[in-house]
Amino acid sequence: MNAERHPPLQHLRPALPVPPWPRQRPQVSFIVCTRDRLAVLEACVDSIRAACRAHPAFAAELVVVDNGSRDGTAEYLSATAATSDIALTAICEPQPGLAAARNAGLARARGRVLVFVDDDCRLDRGYLVDLERHYASGERWLIRGGRVDIGDARDLPFTVKRCDKRERLTPAVHPGGFVLGCNMTMHREVATRIGPFDERFGAGGALRSAEDTDYLVRAMLAGMAVEYVPDMTIFHHHGRRDRVAIDQLHRDYHFGNGALCLKHLRRAPWLLRHFYWAARAATRELVGGQRFDQELSLSHWPIVAMNLAGAAKFMALVLTGRSQRQARPSKEATDARAEAGVR
Repeated sequence: MNAERHPPLQHLRPALPVPPWPRQRPQVSFIVCTRDRLAVLEACVDSIRAACRAHPAFAAELVVVDNGSRDGTAEYLSATAATSDIALTAICEPQPGLAAARNAGLARARGRVLVFVDDDCRLDRGYLVDLERHYASGERWLIRGGRVDIGDARDLPFTVKRCDKRERLTPAVHPGGFVLGCNMTMHREVATRIGPFDERFGAGGALRSAEDTDYLVRAMLAGMAVEYVPDMTIFHHHGRRDRVAIDQLHRDYHFGNGALCLKHLRRAPWLLRHFYWAARAATRELVGGQRFDQELSLSHWPIVAMNLAGAAKFMALVLTGRSQRQARPSKEATDARAEAGVR
């Protein structure tokens, strides 16, 4: 991994007074990024606190990154932090974009194991029991993701991962969706070695999505495993109940994947095979071949078109000199990283 391509974690401006950190480093840090979704955030935070109460021996903290909310999120977090039965740190990251928010969370989190959870997800009550069991194996250099199920039966079955078999990612499988960013875990040392998320990717970024998939590819290129386990369950309350919303998300995912393919073309040429297979499947659709998703009737053609568009956008960013945002960390960021042990 070329470390020089990945900038230092950017400046952080705490939105609220940070409660005193416990002297003992927590075993796990939950990192939740949010923007103007207070209704779902409250349920997410409640589920994390409930999971921690169910397994109090596994010391945990919660880091919530407010990415510019204007819906009362800051006030809610202030009140919750004052009464929370687990350490809750709320910070503000004004730079828009999920990848920027994830990087802010990385800089502040102190746990030995880091868990990324989306704000529209809720943890199964036994989540920490599963997490502790898997990480007790002693294997350190991997990214591990768990099961993602639908939280509301009215939502369409998209952005879920329900496989019942434990498996590891290989170049024969496209990394997109193998481990979902809404339920992604790793040792602190893994994040330190891989570096920050690429802020060109992800919701709110120029490339719309795939900041989590880019992280998986970078892990593989660094010689690390990527593993899916059929427990460590979260429930995704994404709220998408019509085809228009699903179609747009389908396109955004593959826009990011196209950019990803071009970014890693030299070191991960196997990503090109997946584009070829998508193009071949799209051609077969014209003569009655299977669609990409039979249940939702999603076609391969948007995959091909958006892959090409995403690659073109990535090339435009490179040609215009827009690499990952290079920002000098503020004193707050430097202090947080030193306290957390991120070097």
